[in-house]
Amino acid sequence: MIGIPLGLLAANATEWVVHKYVLHGLGKKKKSFWAFHWHEHHGNSRRNGFIDEHYERPLLGWHAQSKEALLIAAATATSIPLLPVAPFFVGTMWYAGINYYRKHKRSHLDPDWARENLTWHYDHHMGPNQDANWCVTHPFFDHVMGTRKPYAFTEREAQTIERKERRAAAKKKRAAKKAKAKAEKAPVPAAA
Repeated sequence: MIGIPLGLLAANATEWVVHKYVLHGLGKKKKSFWAFHWHEHHGNSRRNGFIDEHYERPLLGWHAQSKEALLIAAATATSIPLLPVAPFFVGTMWYAGINYYRKHKRSHLDPDWARENLTWHYDHHMGPNQDANWCVTHPFFDHVMGTRKPYAFTEREAQTIERKERRAAAKKKRAAKKAKAKAEKAPVPAAA
């Protein structure tokens, strides 16, 4: 039974290490196999307010989500040789892999849920420092390693939201002014 807590610890440590050193460390290099994470997944999340609509597509295909699922399956498969001596550990690692994908997918399809239930992961994508908050399912190793940096529900986030709303309102006002000027310049058709 000790395999269950050990499996949960190992899985969370694996999330932290792989996310920090593989998906970001190697993933920021455009020619890297791991580039999908930084250049596609993070780009989509930042542009779309945490939503990554690519999670709506099926896993069949060669794209960021299928690569993520393959990485999870490969990582959990490494525990199979331990099955005869540590079945609870192996079972927990498989549970953790499935749980990771399920939570990660849901979070990027439902940002409000993520902000409330996976705040640390929301902070990872939407906060000012995307090189922090490495854990997805639980922030335990972020706390242990000192990389948990809160953003959601802070004054800083409120200021960012307010600034974005002001910019959006100003942009809308400029567009309306431009449309009005264009309409005023348009020739008036002659009466027949």
